[in-house]
Amino acid sequence: QVQLVESGGGLVQPGGSLRLSCAASGFTFSSYVMSWYRQAPGKQRELVAGFTSGGVSTNYADSVKGRFTISRDNSKSTLYLQMNSLKPEDTAVYYCNARLVMSTTMRRDYWGQGTQVTVSS
Repeated sequence: QVQLVESGGGLVQPGGSLRLSCAASGFTFSSYVMSWYRQAPGKQRELVAGFTSGGVSTNYADSVKGRFTISRDNSKSTLYLQMNSLKPEDTAVYYCNARLVMSTTMRRDYWGQGTQVTVSS
């Protein structure tokens, strides 16, 4: 079965850095569209960064451009999110997402359990 396990969250001061990891298993990692989402208290879950369906190009939320970098290691079935220059507004639970695109109208999403990132002095 598909499993996504996030790690690397924690408490960090403003301006600090964290690196999140998402260890994937149970599916062909290179065939899925991989992304990071986050959800802050009282807010909707939002896309932070992701790979396009080709698995090479990336896209980022405007709020994290230039500060966050998404990467993947297909040989290790692991997705990463390097977060630099963190701000208090980056505080949220961060989720790893694996999406299987079956057609233009059909897709299946899998989620990890999330990892808490808190940016505070």
